Amino acid sequence: MDRKTILAFVLIGAILIIWLYINTPEPVEQPPSAQDTTIVKKEPPPVVDKDTVAPVKKEAPDMGEYFASGKGGGDIITVENDVVKFEISTKGANFHKYFLKKYNNWYSAGTNGELPIKESKVQLINYSKGNAPDLAFVTADGKAIQTSAALFNYSGSKKDFKLSGGDSLQLVFSLPSTSGGEIKKIFTVYGNRYSIKTDIELKGMQNLISNNTYDLVWDSGIRFVELNSVDEANFSNASVFYGGEQVILDASSVGETVEKDFSGQVDWLGIRNKYFSVIISPDKSDIEGAYIKGTRSSYENAGLRENYSGRLIIPFRNTDYEKRSFTVYIGPVDYDILKEYNRNFEAIVDFGSFFGLKFIVRPIAEYILLPLFTFLHTFIPNYGFVIIVFSLIIKFVLYPLTKSSYQSMKKMQMLQPKMAEIKEKYKDDPQKMNKETMALYSTYGINPAGGCLPLILQMPIFVALWGLFQVAIDLRQQPFILWITDLSRPDVIYDMSFKLPLFGINQISGLALLMGITTFVQQKMSVKDPKQQGLVYIMPIFLTLMFMSFPSGLNLYYFMFNIFSIAQQYYINHKHSDLVLEPVKTQKKRGGFMQRLMEAAEQNAKAQQQQRKKKKF
Repeated sequence: MDRKTILAFVLIGAILIIWLYINTPEPVEQPPSAQDTTIVKKEPPPVVDKDTVAPVKKEAPDMGEYFASGKGGGDIITVENDVVKFEISTKGANFHKYFLKKYNNWYSAGTNGELPIKESKVQLINYSKGNAPDLAFVTADGKAIQTSAALFNYSGSKKDFKLSGGDSLQLVFSLPSTSGGEIKKIFTVYGNRYSIKTDIELKGMQNLISNNTYDLVWDSGIRFVELNSVDEANFSNASVFYGGEQVILDASSVGETVEKDFSGQVDWLGIRNKYFSVIISPDKSDIEGAYIKGTRSSYENAGLRENYSGRLIIPFRNTDYEKRSFTVYIGPVDYDILKEYNRNFEAIVDFGSFFGLKFIVRPIAEYILLPLFTFLHTFIPNYGFVIIVFSLIIKFVLYPLTKSSYQSMKKMQMLQPKMAEIKEKYKDDPQKMNKETMALYSTYGINPAGGCLPLILQMPIFVALWGLFQVAIDLRQQPFILWITDLSRPDVIYDMSFKLPLFGINQISGLALLMGITTFVQQKMSVKDPKQQGLVYIMPIFLTLMFMSFPSGLNLYYFMFNIFSIAQQYYINHKHSDLVLEPVKTQKKRGGFMQRLMEAAEQNAKAQQQQRKKKKF
């Protein structure tokens, strides 16, 4: 290879390394004496909420002359359907706890339901920070009201319900005002859905709510429910679907607080962690705006946390009766489930981006890779084997590009002796040397970028695959074989007593090691230039360290992709072992862009030399 081809490969590798480094989970900075809390101890925690500190008892707030703050904690109404079990408290008429029946906590994975639901299943409400969602407004007497402090009247007598299939249930809560008005919250629950239809009715509230607006507030964030809080924080954010696109707010630095206001039509507001989300979507498009806020914090005994809040700003027409309806989704970040709502909820599924090229990467993941992955799972129950078959299919699809790249590199290797002669012959005339080199390429029909271009064309696919395997909830707590018990987490085979500088890793991943070994073998087979031998060793080591903290499902894919690449390269090399470098028969025509560029550079150099000669005389 010539110097420019080598430089092109180095640049491609550098781009890949930088991109991997940007997307690597950041280690938490902690005092030297603090215990490492990135990984929480594996003993099942007590039943108390481990995500939040016990709430401080506060005096009942002054709610002015129109409303009375409630005393006591209120009653709990429990509802269970096919997919969730949740509690609504009459204190604020808000969700108190929300369990997802199909998803285990990290410490109860594999218990097969032996633990009670309150201990074994994912619960998403930060109830110690307050129930949600809440109503907030300012009354005519200047009091800021949050209805979470008030006791609502519950219209029923039964407090425990169980639904299934096509069943539905309506729960009605009301809060009277001293002026004769009333606030109603009506929850409609369905037997097989994660979402709850929420109606807000305001009766006789005219001239009581000032500013002609009130807010629907989600102020308590969403609970962290994964073993690795650092990894979960890196995928957490708040967002608003606004103006036909998702606008994301992400607190990326410890101690940082970020916030953003939106004015105009808002389709939905969402708060998410790595695998689960809360989405609030108004049924009408007359919402006046939204506000989201987030903070990233580090805790000595709780790793890393990000807490987000948001509110929808709802217009109040100051009439005797007004009603607003919302869909409140509390459940998994599952593309197929979110797509069913036909409200662009699926936009919250993040397939990643590569230097801002989200518009290229997302369609590949959304319309090609994810459907293929889902289809394979319909007849392959183990997701590990799905990934293996998936990687084989991707390798087969990319075969024409890979074959072209291998053949181009092999021809470049065969051309090296002739290129060395040109370099030696014209070592004192760089312009002439470049011109002759381009002529040599043209004579033998070789494109110097032929080995690099196929790699560049594959980049969007690799990035889309990266995003898919990083956040696919299908892989969460899914075992494969042997030591690989969870495809969404690193397959740790050894815990070190220290962290490696720069990378911040203290565990050894078996699949990352295998991926590194196969990368080395592949590099050894393809890199023949002695000047590039350093890359053969540096790249595998660097990538192995980078991949140590990645999900085992992602590492399994790249390991198998490397295996198939090695087999493919061996086949191509032996099938074309009799490849002969011969001049191509082409009609005489004007040279390509690179040749014309070299000619122009040569003419420019000659013109400059003539000008210098004139100046001397």
